[in-house]
Amino acid sequence: MIGLTRFPSQRSAPTVPPIGELTRIEQVHLDRLENQGIFTTGLLLEVSETPTRRQTLADQVDASTNEVLAWRDEAQMLNLASFGPEDHQLLMQAGFDGLHDILSVDLDTFRARLRRAATELNVDAPDDLTTSSWWEQARTLED
Repeated sequence: MIGLTRFPSQRSAPTVPPIGELTRIEQVHLDRLENQGIFTTGLLLEVSETPTRRQTLADQVDASTNEVLAWRDEAQMLNLASFGPEDHQLLMQAGFDGLHDILSVDLDTFRARLRRAATELNVDAPDDLTTSSWWEQARTLED
């Protein structure tokens, strides 16, 4: 009997942004997170999922729970599908530092601010499908 050969998947797994992509965190806290084994924003989201976990993490890295919430907010934004470092720069230029900021505006305002930021940065604005996808994902991720 001839055996079937299994070929590895040709698709690469989506990458999870590294913890160093967070902009609202001091280097001392980044170092402490890494010493705790938290190297990606995905891991940060996992270890800060509940109020108890956020408090534990804050105690472990000598931060406040408000700081942990701010890191979590930005990490959630960085983990939107089809989101990369250039998109992070664009959203920051548009005044969106984290998921909470996206949740505070309607889709038309979100789209308009991204277009304005793209013009300011002299880059192409994301297409309407991408923009609406980010906005809708933000709503599904809301804590």
